[in-house]
Amino acid sequence: MALELKQSPKLVQQLVITPQLQQAIRLLQLTRLELVDMISQEMKENPLLEETEEGRETAEGEAPVAEQAEAETAPEPEVTPEVKGTGEGSDEFDWENYLENSNLTTFQKSSYDGEERPSFENFLTKKTTLTDHLHWQLQLSRFTEEEHEAGTWIIGNLDEDGYLKISLEELCSETHLLTEVVERVLRKVQQFDPIGVAARDLKECLLIQLEQISPRDSLAERIVSEHLSLLKNRNYPAIAKRLGVSLERVNRAASLISKLDPKPGKAFGGETVQEIVPDVYVYKVEGEYVIYLNDDGIPRLKINSLYRNVLDGSRIAQEGDRKYIQDKLRSALWLIRSIHQRQRTIYKVAKSIVKFQRGFLDSGIQALKPLVLRDVAEDIQMHESTISRVTHNKYVHTPQGIYELKFFFNAGITSTQGETMASESVKNLVREIIAKEDPRKPYSDEKLVQILEGMNIHIARRTVSKYREMMKILSSNERRKIV
Repeated sequence: MALELKQSPKLVQQLVITPQLQQAIRLLQLTRLELVDMISQEMKENPLLEETEEGRETAEGEAPVAEQAEAETAPEPEVTPEVKGTGEGSDEFDWENYLENSNLTTFQKSSYDGEERPSFENFLTKKTTLTDHLHWQLQLSRFTEEEHEAGTWIIGNLDEDGYLKISLEELCSETHLLTEVVERVLRKVQQFDPIGVAARDLKECLLIQLEQISPRDSLAERIVSEHLSLLKNRNYPAIAKRLGVSLERVNRAASLISKLDPKPGKAFGGETVQEIVPDVYVYKVEGEYVIYLNDDGIPRLKINSLYRNVLDGSRIAQEGDRKYIQDKLRSALWLIRSIHQRQRTIYKVAKSIVKFQRGFLDSGIQALKPLVLRDVAEDIQMHESTISRVTHNKYVHTPQGIYELKFFFNAGITSTQGETMASESVKNLVREIIAKEDPRKPYSDEKLVQILEGMNIHIARRTVSKYREMMKILSSNERRKIV
């Protein structure tokens, strides 16, 4: 049989992901910090991108960015087409480039020989603790013997955040000192560095720090004293209404308060706490839940007017320069559209979650409903992979606290009465049951199954064990305490 070569037409459907769409996919799964870093890097590489000044969305005579995108490019759909695929994914780290540009002097062989080499002990150091720092200041203060004893007791009863976790009555009982003496020493210790240490609660800690600011802000002190809960929820309009001041004054006072340190002792702790900045805020206004996207800290981009004038013909430029500007313009406009699309998608997903989990927002974790990615995907007409990317490392502030968006997606567990409960609700029940158990006779996993069955929740023992391990709760033998 002879072999021959021939050409024949063939029609094949194939998914082609352009670099621009790959960028849009990556934007969906970026965290806030990663997004800000990416935008900063793009602004360095693309001269056409610049940040809009605060309080000045667009320059005089300049169209908004969204309108620029429509006017200066070919017509495109209003919503960026969703890509159904895994995309390019995260790039691998370039270790070679990193090692070439890093300072490796600490790993290179030392030039010291023999006895000239410093001893190993010279490289060791002990981190100053909060107790050491306060005792050093106590020794430098002019205290009587009684006051010094009271100060030692106060410093010795501070937690890692710098708060006093013992009452004045207990201090007086332990030291056999008068209440006036202990109170006087406490006020002096609270003026030690860091300011606000030895406070008994958050309100006192913030007020101590506000007293040190000159000139003093009476409005900020009043907000902390009377409306700390509203300030915590960022309900500035309610604060302004109750205090009878303008919203602008409340915003300035809140900005000042935000610069205070609610945990003055953390700077001396060994563990670094990562602050979570929510991507979405959910508030209840007149019985309905309202969703706000948190755009604070994310640069707002626009096209540089100088390069726009080059393309408009207002400025003379060579053909090669004009082509370069056109390429950068397309890249800049696509980035701006992708960021807007990312924010709109997050909003849609958050709105859908609020619709499904309204019971949780009203009553708490016990009212959490079973929910899967497919439910939200069908509700907002997107693919499940898109929902998964959007909920990755994104957080929402709700009346019940701050939660990751993935928290609201739970498998369903059917009760004996035919009702379904979210797995997180069952975990919370297990946690509450264990918290109320007798520490001398903790419940076994089998006993937990029986208690849950008494609540009309049918669940296997191995499932209880899995939930307990996920919550990092020890077994019954390891929880047993001998009193």
